[in-house]
Formats: sequence, C-alpha cells, structure tokens
Amino acid sequence: MPAKRTQSHDCPIRDVLDRVGDAWSVLVIKELSQAPCRFNALQRVIDPISPRMLAATLKHLERDGLVTRHVMDQSPPQVEYRLTQMGCSLHNALESLSDWANENQPHVRAARKTYDLMRDGAG
Repeated sequence: MPAKRTQSHDCPIRDVLDRVGDAWSVLVIKELSQAPCRFNALQRVIDPISPRMLAATLKHLERDGLVTRHVMDQSPPQVEYRLTQMGCSLHNALESLSDWANENQPHVRAARKTYDLMRDGAG
C-alpha cells in the first residue's frame, strides 16, 4: 500500500518553504540580519519591491514569528522591524543556501546555456 501523502499544512518543509520560497521574504530576512530597519529604509535597499508587497511580506514574517515590529516612541511615531531569535536561526540556515548559490551560480548558468543550445539545435 503506498504511503499516504501529507497535506501541505502538516508538512514542516512545505510550510516553511511557503514563506521563504518567495524572493522578498529571503531578502527582507537577509537585510534585517544586518540590523533593525525601518520600512522606508528596507524599501530603498530591497529594490524594486513595492510598498504594498513589502508591507505584506513583513506581515507574513511577523505572523510566522520571524520578525517583530517595534513602534518607537517618537513624534511622529516610527516603526522598526527586527529579526526574532527564530528569524536569526532561519537566516543562519539561509546563509548556507546563499553560499551554495554564490559558489555554483556560474555552473548553473553554464548548464542552462548548454541546455538551451542543445534544445535550440534539436528544434
């Protein structure tokens, strides 16, 4: 009898990859790993993210317990975002992936080029 497939909400890998599978979450986590940051500063650094997408990404990361939102007691009030302990541990895991990507990107690009040339020549 084949193994029963797990629904996505029960699978830890799928659940986490749903969050970090988009480029914006990874870039926000990477930026916040450097230091806490305000919304507009994040938007300037993570170009070309729209304000709407950045707000949605930060809300998702906050909901998942990866980012905290800190309202600073100023006039006008300012909001600063920072990674939680869990967010920092995810960043550490993502660093391995980042290192792999930096090391292997030339090889991946070469493989794509070879594949595309072979596909174009076969068609």
